[in-house]
Amino acid sequence: MALSGKLITLLFGRPLATSEERAEHIGPIAGIPIFGLDALSSAAYGPEAALTLLLPLGLLGVKYIVPVSVAIVILLAIVYISYRQTIDAYPRGGGSYTVASQNLGEGAGLLAAAALMIDYILTAAVGISAGVGALISAVPSLQPDTLKLCLLVLLILTIVNMRGVHDTGVVFMIPTYLFTGTLLIVIVVGMAHAIASGGHPQPAMPMPAFPPATAMVSAWLLLKVFSSGCTAMTGVEAVSNGVMAFRDDTRKNAKITLTIIIGLLMVLLIGIALLCRAYGIGATNPNGPGYESVLSMLTRAVMGHGWFYYVTIGSVLLVLALSANTAFADFPRLTRAIALDDYMPHIFLLRGRRLLYSWGIYILVALTALLLIIFRGVTDRLIPLYAIGAFLAFTLSQAGMVMHWKRSGGHPFKMFANGLGAVATGITVIVVLMAKFTEGAWITALLVAVMIVFMHMVKRHYLRVDKEVYLDRPIQPAQLQEPIVVVPIDRWSRITEKALSFALSMSNDIRCLHVQVADDPDEICKDFDRFIADPLKAAGKCVPKLEILQSPYRYVLQPMVDYVLKVEQQSELRKVCVLVPELVVLHWWENLLHNRRANLLKAMLLLRGTRRIIVINIPWYLERG
Repeated sequence: MALSGKLITLLFGRPLATSEERAEHIGPIAGIPIFGLDALSSAAYGPEAALTLLLPLGLLGVKYIVPVSVAIVILLAIVYISYRQTIDAYPRGGGSYTVASQNLGEGAGLLAAAALMIDYILTAAVGISAGVGALISAVPSLQPDTLKLCLLVLLILTIVNMRGVHDTGVVFMIPTYLFTGTLLIVIVVGMAHAIASGGHPQPAMPMPAFPPATAMVSAWLLLKVFSSGCTAMTGVEAVSNGVMAFRDDTRKNAKITLTIIIGLLMVLLIGIALLCRAYGIGATNPNGPGYESVLSMLTRAVMGHGWFYYVTIGSVLLVLALSANTAFADFPRLTRAIALDDYMPHIFLLRGRRLLYSWGIYILVALTALLLIIFRGVTDRLIPLYAIGAFLAFTLSQAGMVMHWKRSGGHPFKMFANGLGAVATGITVIVVLMAKFTEGAWITALLVAVMIVFMHMVKRHYLRVDKEVYLDRPIQPAQLQEPIVVVPIDRWSRITEKALSFALSMSNDIRCLHVQVADDPDEICKDFDRFIADPLKAAGKCVPKLEILQSPYRYVLQPMVDYVLKVEQQSELRKVCVLVPELVVLHWWENLLHNRRANLLKAMLLLRGTRRIIVINIPWYLERG
C-alpha cells in the first residue's frame, strides 16, 4: 500500500488541501496553453479542411482560401467581442450553459449544455487523432498502430491533467509557445519573400502538382468550404467557462488570455491563407498515396527541409495531440455547473485529491476512448461530427447575453455586439448542419437530443428524491421503539458471538436465523442452548429466538430474504434490523477461498428491502498470523 501510494503521488502529485486552491490559480501565460490549445491548434487542420474541399477546383481552388479565411476571421472577431462581454457579465464563469439558462430559460440552457458536452468530447477525440495522424504522415510505418498511439496520448493527457491546473499549464507551455513561435516565423519569412518577389515567391523546394480541375465553383461548394474551415473556431469559449481558474483580477486576466488567443489565431489563419495563395499550395488527398499536410508543405516551401522544418513539424505534432487538453480543462467545470442544477449526477460535484472535479475527467476519458475505438482514431471520420456543438453553444450564449443586457437596463452597443454575434453564429450553425448533415452531422444532432432527454431524467429523479426525503417537523420520541433484530448464523464462532453481543445491546427481540439444507439437524441446533440460551438465562438477559428455515433445495439466501420481508410485514410500525456477520480477510486473493454469501445477502436485502428494513454489517477482521 505504501508503494502504491508513492507511485500515485509521483504520477499525480501530492494531495492538496482546500486552503491551497489559491496556489492553483493561473495567469495569462499559463492560461494560454490550458484554455487556448484547442483554438490555436485548429490553425493546423482548419485551413487544411477547407483546402481539401477545394481540391476539385484544381489550382483555381487556392484563390478562394483567402476570402473564406477572411470571412472566418470576421466571424471570429464578432465572437471575441461577445465573449469579452460575457466575461465582464459573469466573472465567476459564464459558459453557454450558465448564460443561456439564466437568460433564455431551462430549454435553451440544456440545449447549450448538451451541445457543449458533445463538442468537448469531440474536441478531445479530434485533437488526439489529428496529432497522431500528423505523426503518421511523417512516419507512415506507424499507420497500423494508429489506435494504440491515440489511446497512449489519451493516457498521457489524463495523467498530466490529473496533476491539477497549475502543473498542466507548466507542462503544456513549451509546446504551445514553440508551435506559435515557429509558425509565426514561417509566416513572417514567407510574407517577406512574397513582398520582395512582387507576390510570386519561389518555393525553397518543389511542391506537389495540383490535380486537374473536376468541378466548377458554386455557392454551395463555398458554403461547405466555409463550414469546414469553421472548425478553426472551436475552443474559443473555453476562457469564459474557466474564469475562476485565473488569479485576481480574474476578469482582467481572463480577458487578456482571450485576447492573446484570438489575436494569435487570427494571425495564423490569415497568414496561412495568404502564403498558400502566394506559394500555390493546396491540400493533398488525405486518403491517397503521398499525402502531406498543408503546414508541412508550407514550412518546406518557406524554410526548406532543414532543422527548422523538423522543429516546426515536431511542435505541430505535439500541439495537435495535446490540443485535447482544452476539453480536459472545461468539461469537468461544465458538468459541475450542470450538476449544481440537478441535471447531471451529483458525483460531478466531488473534488479529487488535486482540487479537480475528477469524475468529469474520468467520464471524458472514457467517452473519448470509446469514440476513438469506434472511429479507429481516423480524423477524417470525426470531422463531420465536429463544430456543430460549438457554434450552437456560441449562438445560445450570445442570444442569452442580449437578454442579459436588456434586463440590466440598456447597454445598446453591447446588445448590438451580442446580437450580431448570435445572428452570425446562428447562420453558421445552419450552414454547417446543412453542409455536413449527410456526412455525419446528423449523429451530433441525435446525440444532443439524447443528452437533453438524459438530463431531464436526472432532474426528475432528484426532484422525486427531494420530495420523498424532505422533512419539516422535529423527531417524534413517542414513536421510538426497539427494533426486531435478525441475525443470520451458520455455526457457533467468534464471528457469531460478536454479532449476537451487538444485537443484545440493541433490542430484547432477537431472532437467530439459520437455514438448514440437510435432513438431520445442524450443529448450531445442538449448540444453541449450551453456548447461547443457557448462559443468557443464567445472567438474567433476554434469550434470542432460534428460527430454523428448512430448505430442501439447498437455497440459503432466498429463504432468509423472504423471512425478513415476512417479519417486516407483520411488525406494523417497528423496524427490522438485519445484522450480517462477515469475515474480512487480509489479502484480496483470500476472498476466493470463502463464500461471499454475506455480500450477496446485503445486496438482495438492499434491492428488495423496504424503508423499515435496516442492514448492518458486522465485520470480523483476521489478524496477521
